[in-house]
Amino acid sequence: MDAHSPRPSWDDYFMGITFQVALRSTCDRAHVGSTIVRDRRILTTGYNGAPAGLPHCDEIGHLMIGGHCVRTLHAEQNAIIQAALHGVSAAGATIYVTHQPCLTCAKMIINAGIKRVVYAGHYPDENAVAFLRDAGVELQHWSAPIHDEVTDNESPN
Repeated sequence: MDAHSPRPSWDDYFMGITFQVALRSTCDRAHVGSTIVRDRRILTTGYNGAPAGLPHCDEIGHLMIGGHCVRTLHAEQNAIIQAALHGVSAAGATIYVTHQPCLTCAKMIINAGIKRVVYAGHYPDENAVAFLRDAGVELQHWSAPIHDEVTDNESPN
């Protein structure tokens, strides 16, 4: 947020929305949300959850393989799939994510033509970072803005 304006920056605005999207997540191991934006317009959103029509973790439990829950699709995957399903190109867009993308999501982001990733939480996947940088995708860490007003006690985290 700009110190001279009460309005949030575009990144703060879209990250706030992305944290709301994450509330729809159905895998309690991580509530992750993503929002794909181009020209300051939301194209699609996604959150981690089971494929359409299949039971979710919060209904029947996790399906753990190698320390990861494989019942769910990642938020970035769901946002990119929604774009494809509805014929919306993500080329040149920015994806906002509550967590740094994993390697599989990074590869999907690259192939979807997304040019910028803004993320909040860190995820220990240096290969994902290297792939995104090598592909020319801008990777930017976002942190919640500090609010001056005493009445504003909430943060998107």
